Amino acid sequence: MKISLNKISKTPLDFDVKADKITFKGFLQYDSAKLILLKAKLSGKLETACDVCAEDFLLDIDEDVEFYISDGIYTKNQDLFLEVVESFDSMIDLQEIINSEIELILSDYKSCGNCTGSDYIVE
Repeated sequence: MKISLNKISKTPLDFDVKADKITFKGFLQYDSAKLILLKAKLSGKLETACDVCAEDFLLDIDEDVEFYISDGIYTKNQDLFLEVVESFDSMIDLQEIINSEIELILSDYKSCGNCTGSDYIVE
């Protein structure tokens, strides 16, 4: 689902995007300094492999997602720099964002219920 950044105003624009068993639900809202706030909840179940035993399991997902979107290169406030996603075509692709968030979760260390608390887990 793609949304034109020009259509986003001070009134929150709700969205609900799905990918397999994951739901990405929230809103987009014009903030300040030409930034758009994306605030959402990522929830559902994600099939993945345990990093300890390599067995497949369903990982419960319940994540809050919040960042800003800039139309073009963002150079104003360096304190926000890591929290800003830049769009270069005046569009925001919510399907691309949910896919990126899923890949971020998959890249993290995870263990199944059988291996949680195992001596093999390095903390």
